[in-house]
Amino acid sequence: MSIEAKASDIPKDDIDRLWKYYKDTGDLQAKNELLLHYIHLVKWTVRRMMPKYNAYNEQDDLINCGVIGLIDAVDKFNINHGVKFETYAGTRIYGEILDYMRSQDWAPPSLRKKINAVMKTYEALEAKHQTPPTDENVAATLNMPVSQVRKILSQTHMFNLVNFEDTLSSSGAVNEVSAPMEHSPESTLLNKEMKKLLAEMIDTLPEKERLVITLYYYEGLLLKDIAEILDVSESRVSQIHSKILIKMRSKLQKVL
Repeated sequence: MSIEAKASDIPKDDIDRLWKYYKDTGDLQAKNELLLHYIHLVKWTVRRMMPKYNAYNEQDDLINCGVIGLIDAVDKFNINHGVKFETYAGTRIYGEILDYMRSQDWAPPSLRKKINAVMKTYEALEAKHQTPPTDENVAATLNMPVSQVRKILSQTHMFNLVNFEDTLSSSGAVNEVSAPMEHSPESTLLNKEMKKLLAEMIDTLPEKERLVITLYYYEGLLLKDIAEILDVSESRVSQIHSKILIKMRSKLQKVL
């Protein structure tokens, strides 16, 4: 299901009229109605960025940050640029959440040690049994509660996501959706080169990893949906996704 399908049930013509009225008058009630109509974009973005199996209470903070991004998007959106608001707002929401995540110390030394232990245990058990281990197997091997293993995996997912996005940002590329009138010919070329490089990297991935990337980034599926398709646990998909980001970030750093 597309994210648009989860919006409040208001006919498109009415939304178009609401947008025009708000931009013409700045009416607060109209703004609130637009925010209510598009709040699903925030929830959808947070669900993608934070695996549902997480065992710690950061979700409300991410939703609050996403709402700030949504408000900013409603205020700054130009209805005459021909860009879909869902696309424009998605970038703003995602960016606001990433800024918050960057401000957090997602991987202090103590957490890094736990992350390494969990990842190495997954790899060792998979190599030994020739099948992906369950979270319970890993927890038993490490003599650690299953909830703690899942918390570490969730934090690993977010930490790797932030690091990968920071590497992309350091390339100097401009997001053509979030700043449609600000990109120069040089930055547009850089964007095209970056997209080409990323596409080449994706093509070299093993089949399962390539499928995860395709379903997550191009089809917009949640990790739990990808897990159902691959018939593995959601935490296993998160692990695969994290490994891909680490691998691609390493390659990007060598060429940037």
